[in-house]
Order: sequence, then structure tokens, then C-alpha cells
Amino acid sequence: MSSIDSKRQEVKRRLVTACIAAGRDAQAVTLLAVSKTQGTDAVRAAHAAGQTAFGENYVQEALDKIAALADLRAQLQWHLIGPLQSNKTRAVAEAFDWVQSVDRLKTAQRLAEQRPAHLPPLQLCLQVNISGEASKSGVTPAELPALAQAVAALPAACVRLRGLMAIPEPAADLAAQRVPHRQLRELLEALNRSGLALDTLSMGMSADLEAAVLEGATLVRVGTAIFGARAS
Repeated sequence: MSSIDSKRQEVKRRLVTACIAAGRDAQAVTLLAVSKTQGTDAVRAAHAAGQTAFGENYVQEALDKIAALADLRAQLQWHLIGPLQSNKTRAVAEAFDWVQSVDRLKTAQRLAEQRPAHLPPLQLCLQVNISGEASKSGVTPAELPALAQAVAALPAACVRLRGLMAIPEPAADLAAQRVPHRQLRELLEALNRSGLALDTLSMGMSADLEAAVLEGATLVRVGTAIFGARAS
């Protein structure tokens, strides 16, 4: 068994344990392996261990990796979880399956316009700055409803709004970790009460995935606990 395989199995055990504690079906939570700064060999090893969904932060690094792993393209799902500049939207619309870091209508519009017609709709999440950190990207909770309605109204053949993503400020204990995750879930529930049909809460990382699962995460983004410390 490879190191990545054993680490991934340990993360899966953590997820199952958290789902049991939350009274949830473990199949309701998808593990996204954050492969930023990892080489293609690490991605291949994770795929060989059963991993299919991968998250990338840097567009050019991701595009190079996707091209190098073209032989596995039909078996892999690529998520952009990092910032997206407007001049990179076409390449992202052509190469990725999900974009989780949308925080402006202009970005979503460009992705919709540039999504190739032969591909299925690009799946989108709106990134929310749930902790109000100046250093973090994301729409504010107050601005979220208008943005969500506008993005949801874009052509369904091109893009589909699936839910919300956040990177909360680190917290020391489980109770404190749960607070921002609960806030994100409540925002999604409010959007659904307003008429949307969102099903994705992308929240939780290596250090706080238990708190995220307890608060309803459907997708957790784990890098370090699978691949080890990031390369510099």
C-alpha cells in the first residue's frame, strides 16, 4: 500500500466517523483531494487508490497537470478552488468540471459564455467570505442572495449553480470550528427557501473536516492529510 493510499484511507475513516456522529450517510460527503503543488505522480497514486475528484488552486499549474494526465481525463473530476482572474476564464471554462471560487457575476457570465457547447454544464459554487477576513476572497453574506439569484439565472446549458464554498478562519476546538460552517449552511438554506435548489456545501479541510461534516458539508477539501505537507 502506498503512503498516499494509507493516508487517504485514514481520511476516509475520519469522514465515516464524522458522518456517524452527525447521523448522516457517509455517501453524502465527497472527498476532494487538494493536489495543488503536487506532481502528476502523486495524482496518479491517489487515483490508483480510488480518488477521482481533485482540487487545484493555481490555474496554470492545473492546466499543465490536466494536460499531462490526459489519459485519465474521463476518470477524473477537476475543481478550481483558488482565485480566478478574468483573463483566465476561457481556459478554465474549457478544462475544468467545477469552479468553486466564483465571487463576482462577471466571472460567472464569462464562464457561461466560454463553456464549450460539447461539454456538460460547468458546475459552480459561490465562495463566501464567511469569517470576514480582509485577506480572503469571497462575496459577503449580505451580497450573497443577489449574486446567487443572478448566477442561477445564467444559461443552464452552460453553467449550473450548485452551492457555496468557504474557507473559514482557523479555530482551535470543535465547537469554535462549527460556528462558521453552521453559518454557511444557514446561508444555503436561506437561498433554497428563496427558490433556489442548491445541494453543495464545500467546506472543511484537513484540520476541521469533522466540524464541517457535523454542520452539513457535502464536499470536503483535503490536501495535507492525503499528500503530506505541501511542496514549496
